Amino acid sequence: MEALAERLHPAPSERHRRRAGPVQCSAADLERSAPVRRRHPVIGRTVAAALVAAATLSAPSAAAPPKPADFRMSDYRAPTPESVPGAATVGTGRVQEMAKSGEAVLIDVYPAPPRPATLPADAVWMPKARRTVPGAVWLPNVGYGALSDDMDRYFRDSLERLTGDDRGRPIVFFCEPDCWMSWNAALRAVGYGYAAVHYYPEGAGGWASAGLPLEPVQPEPGPARAESGGFP
Repeated sequence: MEALAERLHPAPSERHRRRAGPVQCSAADLERSAPVRRRHPVIGRTVAAALVAAATLSAPSAAAPPKPADFRMSDYRAPTPESVPGAATVGTGRVQEMAKSGEAVLIDVYPAPPRPATLPADAVWMPKARRTVPGAVWLPNVGYGALSDDMDRYFRDSLERLTGDDRGRPIVFFCEPDCWMSWNAALRAVGYGYAAVHYYPEGAGGWASAGLPLEPVQPEPGPARAESGGFP
């Protein structure tokens, strides 16, 4: 009977047992069986170009050069900006170094007092000497917002003479604290094409406050101006 039953219901072979059990595959088997996706060369280049363009558009652009500022036209004794477009702002210590080395031209632009209207035309008038940074040249009245043709030519000619017609020679403009005259003069020199303009906002007053000596200086001869523009 047992032999008959074994013939009627034979035991499953090893091959059948493997088929009946759960299928087990390794990761390598799955990777080999997965369909291969080939990258289309044209599409790949298109996507790469799009990514580069997006990165270029999202990158911050270079800072634009400063736009020309307007000159101060009145109320010249008032707080000034910390800088002048196109010029470098310097403090007392740096000006002291530049004055000692002789590398820069120091220009005081404090306005000269006007000739008294009651003074006779043939009378000699000598304005009071100004006390300024040692070695500085006094170019008065070139810091007004609007210059006459004669005053503009005086300023241009003076800069050419003082720098030896070298547009790269450092120039330091100053006046007094809260003085727009030096701000205007520095901006005007930048407009003339000078490439190493320096703005010293502390001026002669800041120099003296630092315990440094001042020396008397007379103004460089130039066109007269009939009014003081609000200066004391």
